[in-house]
Amino acid sequence: MKKFYLLLLLPLLLSAEKVEVTSEYFYAKDADNQAHFIENVLVKQGKSWIHSDKLIVYFDDNNETIQYDAIGKATFEVFEHDSHYKGKADKVTYYPKKSEYLFAGNADIHNIDKDRHVKGNTIVVNTITGDADVKGNSKKPIKFVFDTEKK
Repeated sequence: MKKFYLLLLLPLLLSAEKVEVTSEYFYAKDADNQAHFIENVLVKQGKSWIHSDKLIVYFDDNNETIQYDAIGKATFEVFEHDSHYKGKADKVTYYPKKSEYLFAGNADIHNIDKDRHVKGNTIVVNTITGDADVKGNSKKPIKFVFDTEKK
C-alpha cells in the first residue's frame, strides 16, 4: 500500500499539532486549492482520527486549511477542547477555524464525556461551545439517549 504523509505546519485547531494523512492514492488540484486522498484514508492529529474511503482537503490562497471532507463509511474519534466524541457517518466535514464538525448521512455520535448518544440524518457539533444541532426526517427521526441518574 502506498502511503502519503501530509504534514501541515500551519496552526490547526488552535494548536501546533501536525496532521498526518495516509491513503492508497493521492492527487492535487492546485488550481482549485484541493488535495484528494482516495482508498483507505486515515487522518490523524494528536489522539484524534478519522477513517474514510475518500478525503478532500480544501486550502485558501495562503495555503491554510479551511475544510476537510471525509466521504464514504467515515468513522472517527475526536479529542478536542476537553471533549471526546466517537461515531460514524456517511460524510464528515470539518471546519478547523470554527472547530465545527458536520456529520451527514446516518450520523451516529457518542459524547464519551457526558455519556450521551445521538443519531440523526445530519448533526453539527461545535467542539468549543459544545453546541449541537441534530436533524432527522419523517422516515428516520432523531434519537437521543442519555442517563438521568446522578453518578
